[in-house]
Amino acid sequence: MNALTGPYIAPILMLALSNVFMTFAWYGHLKFGSKPLAIVVMVSWSIAFFEYWLAVPANRIGHQVYSAAELKTMQEVITLVVFAAFSVLYLGEKLTLNHAVGFAFIALGAWFIFRGPLAG
Repeated sequence: MNALTGPYIAPILMLALSNVFMTFAWYGHLKFGSKPLAIVVMVSWSIAFFEYWLAVPANRIGHQVYSAAELKTMQEVITLVVFAAFSVLYLGEKLTLNHAVGFAFIALGAWFIFRGPLAG
């Protein structure tokens, strides 16, 4: 098993790709506000199908070496990174200092999850 397919790296790559699908499923339709909601939901659901085919195996593979809390934390940090890029590049929105501060606090929370138990 090489480094990219092993249980340490593969889940990260798979979760990143699954987040691209999910972000498009959840937010991609915002550029098409005039489309009927029923069609938007069905298209979004169809895109999300592929997200599941990446996220579920990523978590199963990753659970060999990461706790469920670590996997969820990875998922949330990856989600923020993918969403930030998506909102700027696809939706044309701007990220502000408030976004950066909020994301930094979430990253700090992730650091606490991965650093291990606090002494005392």
